[in-house]
Amino acid sequence: MTDAQDERTRKARMETRAMSPRRAYAAVVAAYWGFTLTDGALRMLVLLHFFTLGYTPFELAFLFVLYEVAGMATNLFGGWAAARFGINVTLSAGLSLQVAALLMLSALDPSWARSWSVAYVVAAQGLAGVAKDLTKTSAKSAVKLVAPEGQAGTLFRYVAWLTGSKNALKGVGFFLGGLLLSAVGFAPALWLMASALAVVFVAVALSLPRLFGKAKQASRVRELFAKTRAINLLAAARVALFGARDVWFVVGLPVFLYAAGWSFAGVGGFLAAWTIGYGVVQGVAYRVVPRSPDGLSAEVPAARLWAGVLALVPLAILGGLAATPERAVAVVVGGLTLFGIVFAVNSSVHSYLIVAYAGSEKVAEDVGFYYAANATGRLAGTLLSGLLYQLGGIEACLVGAAAMLAASFAVSLLLPRETAAAAIAAE
Repeated sequence: MTDAQDERTRKARMETRAMSPRRAYAAVVAAYWGFTLTDGALRMLVLLHFFTLGYTPFELAFLFVLYEVAGMATNLFGGWAAARFGINVTLSAGLSLQVAALLMLSALDPSWARSWSVAYVVAAQGLAGVAKDLTKTSAKSAVKLVAPEGQAGTLFRYVAWLTGSKNALKGVGFFLGGLLLSAVGFAPALWLMASALAVVFVAVALSLPRLFGKAKQASRVRELFAKTRAINLLAAARVALFGARDVWFVVGLPVFLYAAGWSFAGVGGFLAAWTIGYGVVQGVAYRVVPRSPDGLSAEVPAARLWAGVLALVPLAILGGLAATPERAVAVVVGGLTLFGIVFAVNSSVHSYLIVAYAGSEKVAEDVGFYYAANATGRLAGTLLSGLLYQLGGIEACLVGAAAMLAASFAVSLLLPRETAAAAIAAE
């Protein structure tokens, strides 16, 4: 290393020490909130705008395919990049790519051929997928860095609060997207969001220390796949859990409600209320989940219990639809409200368990791997949402959700009650 590089490293470390971990985390959370608003609004804008242009449910699902595929790779290698270069770098990259995706979509020309329009939107959504998961991995990795060592309850509270607030704001974003589409139109809404997020990007780039979250030695690429049994099992459960949500949430439910006569604002408002309520429950989930001094012996059985309860909810909704088909909208809305409450607790426990299982030194890599699994589930759910709704309506989507939740419950039964390090120490 040259003298100049030594001097740059020394100055960067001084910057990191000058900013407290909690202050740095607060900057990360603020950026994550700003990003989340645009992410929720963008999804609603794209879904409703293209549905009005005559796209089928499966075509609508296809628009989000690259968004989810990009998320799978980004979570995996984004965690490695955060450990290698620091959270400031990955967070700034996520924000700037989201601005680029918004501007790219605003240039869409209605006169283009349908096939070219689909390809263009899919590419822009791919950029947005990379942006989202770079930002998410950065924010969730920062939790482990600021939580007091050995205080599992505090860690659970930090994780629950971050996850819950993010989803509440995403719900606001859904409503914002529907409102902006009605008030100003597709392209102007995208320009407004890009401008606001650009301001957030500048603020983050100037405020965070360069070495925040940087590991002393990042893993080699092949080590990114060499995870502990606990993390691998939790990732598998996460694939099924989020596939079960998105199999009805991404395309099936919005199209079902719009086809039932709901307005853009009505559809966006319900999805917003659902996501906000889901976020609020996530934020307080640590109050209803038993906690233990070691952070796992009570929390893992809780994950199994809540997974089993959730698997029954889609079956109950299907039973209600069969018994009272004339009240289908009320049954679906009421049933999915219950689904949101139970799902929120499941998701919050999972989000806690990944940081509990992860190692502190390279937490970003472990969290990134886990959220790559999360994106895999969303991809499967997104494709199935359009396909199943086209084949069998909302009922087919709920059957798919029930099957995935049964798989998630089965995997949860195998989760260990101790970390790999604790198991080795006990031998």
